[in-house]
Amino acid sequence: MSTSRVLWLGVATLALAAGAGCARKHHQETSYQKDVAPILAKHCASCHVPGQPGYVASGFDLQGYDSLMKGTKFGPVVLPGDPMTSVLVMLIEGRVDPSIKMPHGGANPLTEDEIKTIRRWVKQGAKNN
Repeated sequence: MSTSRVLWLGVATLALAAGAGCARKHHQETSYQKDVAPILAKHCASCHVPGQPGYVASGFDLQGYDSLMKGTKFGPVVLPGDPMTSVLVMLIEGRVDPSIKMPHGGANPLTEDEIKTIRRWVKQGAKNN
């Protein structure tokens, strides 16, 4: 086998291995406890607990998985498997009226990676894992 063919095969093998690693990472299960809850705690929970403005306005309590899945006094905000119509995803992605984009006011917005994590978790079924 020629040197150039061996080199080409080596490069092709590395490319396939790198692609497989990306595919594994992309399909890795997103954990509510390890991945999603810390994001919600960082950006949302201070306002969405009993007695705080977000809770008073919506009834949305982010103290835990069960209250998150219960939703607001207007209905559920997470539709497992459906990030496009899950209100939570719509609010953090800004696919709603700017006056209700989350988080409100001067709060630090979620990063693109944080939004992708929540979107992926919802798409994977919004499990309590």
